[in-house]
Amino acid sequence: MMTDGREDSAELVGEAAHRGLSARGAHIAGGANGLLEKGFDMYIRDPFDAERNPQGILNFGTSENRLCYDLIHGRLTKPDMTYLEPHLLQYSDTQGIKSFREEIAKFLTEYAKAPSALDPEHITVMNGCCAVFATLSTVLCDPGDGYLIPAPYYGGINSKTWLYGGMQPVHVPLFSEVTNEDGRPFQLTIEKLEIAYKRAMEQGIRVRALILINPHNPLGDIYPAQLLKECLEFAHRYQLHIIMDEIYMLSVYGDTTFTSILSLDSLPDPDRTHFMWGFSKDFGMCGVRVGILYTRNDEVRKAVNKLAVFHACPGPVQHVLSQFLSDREWLDNVFFPTNRRRLKEARNILVDGLAEIGIPVFKSSGGLYIWADFRKFLKSQTFEAEMDLWWKLLQEKLLISPGKAFCCYEPGWFRLVFSDSVDKIYLCIQRLQQMLHDKIDESIPICSSLVKNEYCKSDDETSNYMSTSVDDVPEGCSHLKKIAVF
Repeated sequence: MMTDGREDSAELVGEAAHRGLSARGAHIAGGANGLLEKGFDMYIRDPFDAERNPQGILNFGTSENRLCYDLIHGRLTKPDMTYLEPHLLQYSDTQGIKSFREEIAKFLTEYAKAPSALDPEHITVMNGCCAVFATLSTVLCDPGDGYLIPAPYYGGINSKTWLYGGMQPVHVPLFSEVTNEDGRPFQLTIEKLEIAYKRAMEQGIRVRALILINPHNPLGDIYPAQLLKECLEFAHRYQLHIIMDEIYMLSVYGDTTFTSILSLDSLPDPDRTHFMWGFSKDFGMCGVRVGILYTRNDEVRKAVNKLAVFHACPGPVQHVLSQFLSDREWLDNVFFPTNRRRLKEARNILVDGLAEIGIPVFKSSGGLYIWADFRKFLKSQTFEAEMDLWWKLLQEKLLISPGKAFCCYEPGWFRLVFSDSVDKIYLCIQRLQQMLHDKIDESIPICSSLVKNEYCKSDDETSNYMSTSVDDVPEGCSHLKKIAVF
């Protein structure tokens, strides 16, 4: 039975009071986890280990670079990393220790190829890029405002921008079909941005920002410099903030030239252009939890810095990473060339193995993953069939990420992370081949394993992030109040 918003709200407040939570707390506590979180939770309970648990779940779903631990371990255990002063154990500038911000500014100036030296005062250091997304969404937008984002995209952005800021995505759907001679699959164009923006306005959504991920997640694509400039002009035309997530900036292994937004000579709207980067992907340090925001907007930075007190990084960590970044000789001659070579080799092994079992792959040049076409293995071209295949793979102890987790509009695409050992990649291909070709005809109902009750509730069966669900939107996005869908 449908109820109006006031009745729903009253019911929620009453339930929240019963649980000792505010209405906001009840929404947060009751929100459904996304598919990426569900899969990772299952992996944590039964992780593969060649010696202790060889039948455990192989994790090719979590974007971590596991290829250079030997190099990182060797560098982080050098004597200069153990240096500790009292000030590192005391309260420090919530914007980040000045010496660390200075080192980051020098590093980004060089490796992002900025035309002039970046100002350390424009940098805020936080405990991961999740915190950067959360704080930016809070200070740039009011609850219910929207942000344009090309889909598919990293679905975790949904919760990171909603939990604090109450923002909602306005999808710019990209499809694999090539519609003209100069086009390519999943190609972003300004025309598509225009259509999505105008549709959102018609639906009463105030769009405040455009979010771009470059290199792209999950496509592994790199935006050409000309398209970046056109996107900046588009954002300027509609007075939108543009948030550039370049978390994979240095994880580029193909021949395509990567252009950082920091490298552009001039920006149409510097005060509305915000850059984010971190240590988790390019340096394989997901557990270190350090992300940075670079913005020239004094008011945005002032507001973000007030929230940064809740997202500060420990002083000793900032010192260690400052030493790490300052060792240019080691980075240039050891780490970066080795990392690029290992990424390219691992990618080629996985792509070749997938080709042997009949799985095409979208051509990628950056990131730690490939975007693979499993459509011919679906029993029907539906997201239900995609989820069915995903659960069959999990039952075969292989975790990869379904397109639904990235709000893809075409069922049958999956992301596979390749930045792992050769042995695990071969085992991944072996398990895929066994499942797809030996067991594809077995009738296994969706969510038929013992975890059905815990993991297979639809978003509508739990308290949603927002009160109104959306039809025809991939799972993991249906918690949002309104999404411009067309």
